[in-house]
Amino acid sequence: MSTNTWFSALKKSAVAIAGAVTIVGLASPAAAAPPPSSDGVQPQVVGGTRAAQGEFPWMVRLSMGCGGALYTPQIVLTAAHCVSRTGANTSITATLGVVDLQSSSAIKIKSTYVHRSPTYDTSTGGDWALIKLASPATGIPTLKIATTKAYDNGTFDIAGWGGAREGGAQQRYLLKAQVPFVSDASCKASGGSYSGLISSAEICAGFPQGGVDTCQGDSGGPMFRKDNNGEWVEVGIVSWGEGCARAGKPGVYTEVSTFATAIAAAAARL
Repeated sequence: MSTNTWFSALKKSAVAIAGAVTIVGLASPAAAAPPPSSDGVQPQVVGGTRAAQGEFPWMVRLSMGCGGALYTPQIVLTAAHCVSRTGANTSITATLGVVDLQSSSAIKIKSTYVHRSPTYDTSTGGDWALIKLASPATGIPTLKIATTKAYDNGTFDIAGWGGAREGGAQQRYLLKAQVPFVSDASCKASGGSYSGLISSAEICAGFPQGGVDTCQGDSGGPMFRKDNNGEWVEVGIVSWGEGCARAGKPGVYTEVSTFATAIAAAAARL
């Protein structure tokens, strides 16, 4: 697809869509709305559920309004479209260790450097970036990444502090939901921007009827599942989609396994 069309479908950061990050006190607890029940009645709380403290300890909130996951104690993995370029950068604050962004227990660490995927916005794809922190996030577990396509299927978990509905405000509390894998063929058949899906670099997930999805402000956050050892592994990075939770319009994620070697190499140089 064209660059302009693709950019308009990004799960943009809060800053990109609103000019500033707005945290809502007790907003609807949903990373995305669940599908309607068979009788057409929506659940009482539209959306997923709040994550428990410590449930996904490697989740990171970035001050430009994106999400991320702690890849090493001092490096956050996020989306390339959340940052502008590779180079020294001390303007980003990472918030870690809490589900409530207003908690007095939150750990806040400034960035020192950003590495943006050199293949981002090219025909080979690569919507990923690394943010080096000024100091290690001591005592916080990291999230390993998928190095093979073995886990690019099944049901995935998603989490973030982004909007609970399309165009909605950012959330105070970390919210979670689950979405099923969508094949490349089905994803491309959604039409529009999806016809330009880069099969080797992107992975889709969502319900045919919509209702569950990541949304604006969730960019850069992980899509993850358990591996064969029962450990969490990151298989996707929130990238783009047409709107949020629309029927027939799944979420599109950077396929982490495709870029695992490049990610590891870049991290080793930071």
